[in-house]
Amino acid sequence: MKIATWNVNSVRHRIHLVTRFLRDERPDVLCLQETKVENGLFPGEPFRKLGYVHQAIHGQKAYHGVAIIARTPFRETGEQDFCREGHARHLGVTLENGVELHNFYVPAGGDVPDPVKNGKFDHKLHFLRAMEKFFAARPARKSDPVLLVGDLNVAPLENDVWSHRQLLDVVSHTPVETRLMGEVQAAFDWTDSTRHFIPETEKIYSWWSYRAADWEASDRGRRLDHVWTSPGLKGALVAHKIVRKMRGWQKASDHVPVVVELDV
Repeated sequence: MKIATWNVNSVRHRIHLVTRFLRDERPDVLCLQETKVENGLFPGEPFRKLGYVHQAIHGQKAYHGVAIIARTPFRETGEQDFCREGHARHLGVTLENGVELHNFYVPAGGDVPDPVKNGKFDHKLHFLRAMEKFFAARPARKSDPVLLVGDLNVAPLENDVWSHRQLLDVVSHTPVETRLMGEVQAAFDWTDSTRHFIPETEKIYSWWSYRAADWEASDRGRRLDHVWTSPGLKGALVAHKIVRKMRGWQKASDHVPVVVELDV
């Protein structure tokens, strides 16, 4: 089974890039974040034409939004209320093979890493704490086949950013964020699929700012997009890649997809 996650930064604006990616990679399931569209206006037909007839959508006008499209049916779909602001930031499905899949779009948190001065940052910390509580309280944690994917908007490790020292006070890599993300990961004994395949000593990114004149030359990236597997999928990971080349596509998102293959 091949699973992909991608912050598309407007699915309607980049529909041709999404369909190109689907033709190139042929994932069984694609999880999208920041779709920026209400449910009724989601562009489902181009995906159905490519065989992605099973679609779960949790959208919002102009902002946020998550979606899951697949070539295989879902048993169940639903959203959890992790977000105190009522944003569309989570969508869960159970696939036909029994794998439970959670698609997240964690708040970015604004520019000021102070929860008192910046309500957006406070909201982000609240969201991460809500994720930790949800998975820590979950029963049957060791045996369930579960995947957590999405734009988690945190680069947790030193080599998940272009400069650990210079980004310690920049939102997405501050100590409080990385600590809370570590608590979310520990709450369900998640395995970080990227670091399962790529050593922590190696720099790897999935996001490059639009502000850079030449994103590839400067290569000042961050690893904000993640795929985590539960203990119930231990040993199932067989392949992984971050599709870096897509950052160079015309009208690209500032994020690129993360793709994993599992033997389930």
